Amino acid sequence: MTVTLGGFDRAVAEPALFAAAFILAGGIDDLLVDLLWWRVRPGEPARTDLSPAPPLPLAVFVPAWDEQHVIGAMLTATLARYDHPDYRLYVGCYPNDPGTLNAARAVADREGRVRVVVAMHDGPTTKADCLNHLWRALCEDDAATGRRTAAVVLHDAEDVVHPAELRTFDDHLRDAALVQLPVVPLIEPRRRLVSGHYADEFAESHRRDLVVRSALGVALPLAGVGCAIRLDALRRLDGGSGTPFEPQSLTEDYELGLRVAALGLPARFVRWREQAGGPLIATRAYFPDTVDTAVRQKARWVTGIALSGWDRTGWGKGGGPAEYWMRMRDRRGLLAVLALLAAYAALLGWGVSSLAHAWRGSMPAPVGIGLRALLMLNAGLLIWRLAARASHTAAEHGWREGVWSIPRALVANYIAMLAARRALTRYIATLFGAAPRWDKTAHRFPEALSATP
Repeated sequence: MTVTLGGFDRAVAEPALFAAAFILAGGIDDLLVDLLWWRVRPGEPARTDLSPAPPLPLAVFVPAWDEQHVIGAMLTATLARYDHPDYRLYVGCYPNDPGTLNAARAVADREGRVRVVVAMHDGPTTKADCLNHLWRALCEDDAATGRRTAAVVLHDAEDVVHPAELRTFDDHLRDAALVQLPVVPLIEPRRRLVSGHYADEFAESHRRDLVVRSALGVALPLAGVGCAIRLDALRRLDGGSGTPFEPQSLTEDYELGLRVAALGLPARFVRWREQAGGPLIATRAYFPDTVDTAVRQKARWVTGIALSGWDRTGWGKGGGPAEYWMRMRDRRGLLAVLALLAAYAALLGWGVSSLAHAWRGSMPAPVGIGLRALLMLNAGLLIWRLAARASHTAAEHGWREGVWSIPRALVANYIAMLAARRALTRYIATLFGAAPRWDKTAHRFPEALSATP
């Protein structure tokens, strides 16, 4: 029994060593990004302090599948909130989704700025396929009316837009082909652990990561909402095919940013305030607030970025070390999940071993000096990581949510592990010919805005 228990102790040490080594590499990676952010972080100017730019003619694309519960309220609120004289809303629907179609048409019937575009085939397809239908409708409208749309703005059917959003795009699209504004998830108080982990992740990503990427001059991935792309860039991506958005992609927004960078066109991430010390000019929305819906959404992101998207975008032709570094960070999710699984397996194994040794009255094998050093380093980096994440969350959502971000880290890990398993299953299915599908979750729109006239 003693020999068997000793073998078990040695077996537990193997996944512990693998997990500790990989987690250390990831911790150092995050620490370097933190240090770069502290060095390059810009101020957040108030738009009211700047001279306003002349308005550009803009088109806002809203692809919609199975959104009958939110699309009417979203369109109505968007029309009421936007402060801009020259824009049109293009809503993409499918013929086999009458609920969404009727809700969108009800708004279009009373508001001439809304144009409902019905796809030529049943849905769901991919979001990118729906966007391509909107693109072709826009090109046809511009050709028929002589309007020269300057840029396309992307939004989802659950988004709460900021009134100054389009004016902010006016300020930047003259010397940037692509502009991304921050995304700030809304937290459901009754399901704070799941819905709030999105707030934590976007606070880090849109307060730290994209700022660092912009400073390094590497490709800027889009969030799919609150972003604008100039028409000349979309025409170059189109190339006469009528499909500037990759129709087979599950994360067309992420790939779009990389493809624009490959054309050598400038991109910009903009963090501006309404006024000094005022709210951030950003897109706000509720994200999934149950484990199942969060796993489905995260699985699509992992599949599109770390698996099938990698097949299409690679590492970027002619990219320098900074570009490779950022793309590696984008795609490390699956390896990180493997390290987490190994770490949790080692913790479970150590627990079982301790109980067995206590029952036998023997002493557990001492932890090797190398593994001990790795564990101590990782403990320090973990404390730093949790503190850094809490500070970013607190800056966007207040100190209480900053404190909540600490236990939410465990929830995020659990969701990431389940999402990785689902993503691998979906990816393997596409390798055998399965078509990518719009695997969306049910959305909600803030009730306070649903009655906006």
